Amino acid sequence: MKPLLHALLTCTILATAATLCSAADLPQIILPKHRLQASELAIIINDADPLSRQIANYYQQRRGIPQANLIHISFAPERSAMSAVEFVALKQQVDAATPATIQAYALTWAAPYRVECMSITSAFALGFDKRYCSAKTCALTQPTAYFASDSTAPFTDFKIRPTMAIAAKDFSAAKQLIDRGIASDGSRPKGTAYLVSTTDKARNARAPAFALIKKVFSPFLNTEVVRLNTLLDREDVLFYFTGLAQVKGINTLTYLPGAVADHLTSTGGKLTDSGQMSALRWLEAGATGSYGTVVEPCAHTGKFPNPGLMMQHYVQGETLIEAYWKSVQMPGEGIFIGEPLAAPFDFQDIERQPDQIVVRTWSIKPGVYQLQHAPTTVGPYQPLLNYQIGFPLDALRIPDRGAAVYRMMPLRAPRPVQ
Repeated sequence: MKPLLHALLTCTILATAATLCSAADLPQIILPKHRLQASELAIIINDADPLSRQIANYYQQRRGIPQANLIHISFAPERSAMSAVEFVALKQQVDAATPATIQAYALTWAAPYRVECMSITSAFALGFDKRYCSAKTCALTQPTAYFASDSTAPFTDFKIRPTMAIAAKDFSAAKQLIDRGIASDGSRPKGTAYLVSTTDKARNARAPAFALIKKVFSPFLNTEVVRLNTLLDREDVLFYFTGLAQVKGINTLTYLPGAVADHLTSTGGKLTDSGQMSALRWLEAGATGSYGTVVEPCAHTGKFPNPGLMMQHYVQGETLIEAYWKSVQMPGEGIFIGEPLAAPFDFQDIERQPDQIVVRTWSIKPGVYQLQHAPTTVGPYQPLLNYQIGFPLDALRIPDRGAAVYRMMPLRAPRPVQ
């Protein structure tokens, strides 16, 4: 698990006799696995691209990615697309070099961004497969089982390794992006989700859901539905979802570390040569994650992020790569870009009150759990009581039994919020 945001005092447990924590100490709280860890992410590096190597080296150091998780391939950079034949050969090399424990990939380049009709992130995640491309103009494509799931191990569960490109035009931009992602970790940012309804009827396809999203999230996250084409001079952008070919004013905004922003349009995923606004502009403006399609998708909302699902999984402590991938039903034509491990809502605050321990976290997903306690992390664990957890969890109140360790164990598989 990630270290707690507040340093915990630990009890010393003697081999001959269990010693209870004093009132001044805090117990260790073990929650169910709720997110991807750095050890489960592999970095794919293009050795023929000096920038790719530089980004990978910095990211590995900053995120503590194990050396065994670095996968080296080589291909011609600085082009929009590669052929399926070329990609399949590279993918075979990657598969052979990938440790069995890896659940997701990070790419360290912006181009090529496409493998024929698929985005390069989807091709690495799913394998090149034309079912994930439109069979004819404006056709739907193959959905993934990972969509809206509560899986914390997508390769184990679905044989999918979600992939995100740490995309940048130079090392300075990549460094800033990585640093923002890391700065966001556990920060529980007090920002605003901007759901922007525009006058572009075709690209405004997600707007009908905005009112419901606001109703669900407003009790615990400032959420605004705004009806305009240009959002200007806001200093608290945490989420920004809109629909336009070109989004003006994005450089007048202040994006909090971990912020997500994207625009529904045809070719925002053509990162380096789009005739519309590239999704890369969001990262350059200060966002930590974005998304766009690399070929014409038409305005099928299933090919674009579902803002409510993205927000739900993100605020439950999941990483950016997990939350974004789970929000797109048909991701074959879309590229995910950003800092994969950013997790601004992976926080845990512990306070001892009279007769109870209060744990403030949003990282326990809806479901039924058993609270257990033990004198050490290795046990033996004894059941204490059961909890029915809803969305969002604000505070978990644990009866104080003087134990050194408490853990929550799922009794029934969590279900997505409806």
